[in-house]
Amino acid sequence: MGIGRLHLKNPRYAFIAIALLVCTPMTLGYMAIEGGSSSVTTLTFDGAPEGVVFIADPHLKAETIDHTREMIREINALHPSVVLIGGDFVYDEDPDLSLQQVWQEIDAPVYAVLGNHDYRSGIDAFSGLQRVAAVGGTTRTVTDYDLSALRDGTADSAFADTVEAELEKNGVTVLRNEYVTLDINGTPLRIVGVDDGWAGMADPPMVPGNSDAFTVYMIHEPECRADWDADIILAGHTHGGQVMLPGIKDLNDRGIIELSGLFQKGGAPVYISRGVGTSNLRTDLRFNAPPEIVLISPTTTL
Repeated sequence: MGIGRLHLKNPRYAFIAIALLVCTPMTLGYMAIEGGSSSVTTLTFDGAPEGVVFIADPHLKAETIDHTREMIREINALHPSVVLIGGDFVYDEDPDLSLQQVWQEIDAPVYAVLGNHDYRSGIDAFSGLQRVAAVGGTTRTVTDYDLSALRDGTADSAFADTVEAELEKNGVTVLRNEYVTLDINGTPLRIVGVDDGWAGMADPPMVPGNSDAFTVYMIHEPECRADWDADIILAGHTHGGQVMLPGIKDLNDRGIIELSGLFQKGGAPVYISRGVGTSNLRTDLRFNAPPEIVLISPTTTL
């Protein structure tokens, strides 16, 4: 009782209490605005084709479908040559798959990989931590890549097949350990889609070498990548941390942790998208991690 009165009378504690009461609603309001916004990140590479757009983690649900449509309008305004989607199309265990019709509104060919939510694998905190630990015990080199230990019967492959069928019906070509080569206005583009790692389904295809094609690998979880012979590896899954506090942001910017942005550690560069939707914390609030559209373009020379 006496301690309580002491805290109340102390100007420092009173200020902290008032600040929390005033700032929390303001902060939550800002986080809601950021969660419903978007930003465009442009990456330039020598030899890249024009207009390759990448998004990840749509996590479609009725409450956010309007925001998804707005982001598609922003994508179309970029005049994409091709749109890549890095998995996690669904939200929750019993999603409304009819929402996937929204991808018909994209004015370009669409290619995608599946994510762990599309397999119902590691979609809660406890099982997610189990997946992280399991990945750490696997071999992920180019010559000896093996995530089969994660294929432990917990992933729902039948559900993933249903998600794939719905996506294909709505104009999305799903690449499950396969690749395609496209001609983008005279520039060859190779897209290699690696199936979900957490589900234990990642089995990178054999890709012919000595190609002049600009090569993009897509895999949902960045920690499941290998040092593939690629111009860029694209991943999602992290939502950019969703709530990127200053200390965490500093660790990310220094490459100590990998939550969002461009990383290169001796091999092919990897870009981890902040995604366009959320499932973390069961909320769409974001802080210092707004939804992201990534545009890949060729380096311009003067």
